[in-house]
Amino acid sequence: MLKYVCRNDNIKTKSSTCPVCGERTELEKSDIYWCDNCKVPLFQSECECCSGKGTRITTDIRPVFPEERLLLEILLDKIPGTYEKDSVWNCSGNKYLINGKRIKFSVKELKNKDVDDIRSKYEEASKNISYEYFEQYADKFVQANRSRYEFIVREAVDYIKNSTKDYTAKDMFVSFSGGKDSTVTSDIVMRALSEPKILHIFGDTTLEFPETMRYVDRFKKEHPQTPVLSSRNKDKDFEELCKLVGPPSRVMRWCCTIFKTGAIQRKIKTLFRNKNKIITFYGIRRSESASRSKYERETEGSKITKQITISPIIDWMDFDVWLYMLTTKIDFNYAYRLGYARVGCWCCPNNSGWSEFLSKIHMPQQSERFRQMLIDFAKQIGKPDPEVYVDDGKWKARQGGNGVDYAKKTAVSFEPCALEENAFNYELQRPISEQLYELFKPFGYLNFEFGNKRLGEVYVTRKDGRLVLKLQGRIGSTTLKVTIIDYKIDGAASVKAAEDKVKCQITKYQMCMGCRACESICKHNAIVIKEDKEGNLDYKILDDKCVRCAECVNHYTAGCYMRKVLATKKG
Repeated sequence: MLKYVCRNDNIKTKSSTCPVCGERTELEKSDIYWCDNCKVPLFQSECECCSGKGTRITTDIRPVFPEERLLLEILLDKIPGTYEKDSVWNCSGNKYLINGKRIKFSVKELKNKDVDDIRSKYEEASKNISYEYFEQYADKFVQANRSRYEFIVREAVDYIKNSTKDYTAKDMFVSFSGGKDSTVTSDIVMRALSEPKILHIFGDTTLEFPETMRYVDRFKKEHPQTPVLSSRNKDKDFEELCKLVGPPSRVMRWCCTIFKTGAIQRKIKTLFRNKNKIITFYGIRRSESASRSKYERETEGSKITKQITISPIIDWMDFDVWLYMLTTKIDFNYAYRLGYARVGCWCCPNNSGWSEFLSKIHMPQQSERFRQMLIDFAKQIGKPDPEVYVDDGKWKARQGGNGVDYAKKTAVSFEPCALEENAFNYELQRPISEQLYELFKPFGYLNFEFGNKRLGEVYVTRKDGRLVLKLQGRIGSTTLKVTIIDYKIDGAASVKAAEDKVKCQITKYQMCMGCRACESICKHNAIVIKEDKEGNLDYKILDDKCVRCAECVNHYTAGCYMRKVLATKKG
């Protein structure tokens, strides 16, 4: 098991919670050793294969398959096959080790390489790739770390069994991405429960690596008893949204919400709508990133009532994941053989420079198309050197919607009414339709009969009939008057606070593009968003399901996820 350290009491423990102060502990880096006799990495300092003593080399490590090794040889101007008989690994920081010795290699220098020439050499030499020596080292790696393998498997299997003892297979599913972590999680869950019929939900973001789609197809064929359902946002096109709101960046990864989270949550709600509790198995690991290091192994979901998420391999390292796969010899995504350390969306702004270079080699058409799209966007927002802006990766650091036309919809123009107290006149950027009224349901119940229809008056009331808001504006007009009758909507402490909540919903009305972010955060399945072939949206809040918790109003900045994405700097 990985080690943890408590910064408060300065003690080390095997638990993610300090036994002294009860606070969350931090993951401590592990030590990986190298056996010079067997030429493989070790979890313990003593090799179980030859009983020799290893020397510390890194904190984590992964195997380099023959395909990646060949590319490395070409990049180092070596004859293809130079390292074929050697033990090649990649350790923390994208550092390559050959027979335990680090070699000089810089990702930064890759932008000076002739990609077309490298690809041509690779395609020619790849015809002669051999796995003979790689498999020999893989077998020794497995033998040398047998105790580690047995420990992590036994611990994970026992944990899964204990966590699910009160549930049936119909109450659970595996969140399946096609990456190595979800592959291992899938295998170990079915192994622990002796049940191949556990549902798998594959989140197809439409931005998957081609190898991911091939692997998912293979997985389905190799596991005929395992139901694998895909969740996909069929209404949205990634490139069209990039043109509309700009490409995602590291701080504005709107693609995750629109193409992954929202689609998966919608699928889950549909499949498990009558379940009191469901268990979701995730392949998340703490060692993957600083943000994930704070994750718990088991949590109750915040987006769907009674959803319990379990991450059986949360404390595993890359070392452990590959030890498991090489020991069991289960099939996995071929992209890892090409050299990708992580497999998600192929054009993710969080991808490393090495990952981007690999895509130029193995996905030239998609890579060039994406690059051109980024350059076009850079020109659109007025960047003086669009090619430099893109090639230096500055697009990844983009924040807000400066220069984006759609961001203008974030503005809500209004002025207080001079004739009526607590009344505000809004000039909308979108004509009033019935969709606008739907967005006021979180504050109460709509009453179309009480008001003056000639003036377009609609009242929002509490369940007992007490008045909360009065909306006044004709269908097709862009002028809306809102009168705050009872400012204590959603616990507001003042008229100003109530007015801010009203502006949230007006902003959402102006900006809504059907991203389904608010639909996915509603625990009660009360929000339904549909889009027809012409792109017209139908946004409904179901009265019989909405509990007026206003989570859809308060969850995101200014009430709307896209408002958060496109916030612009003023002045």
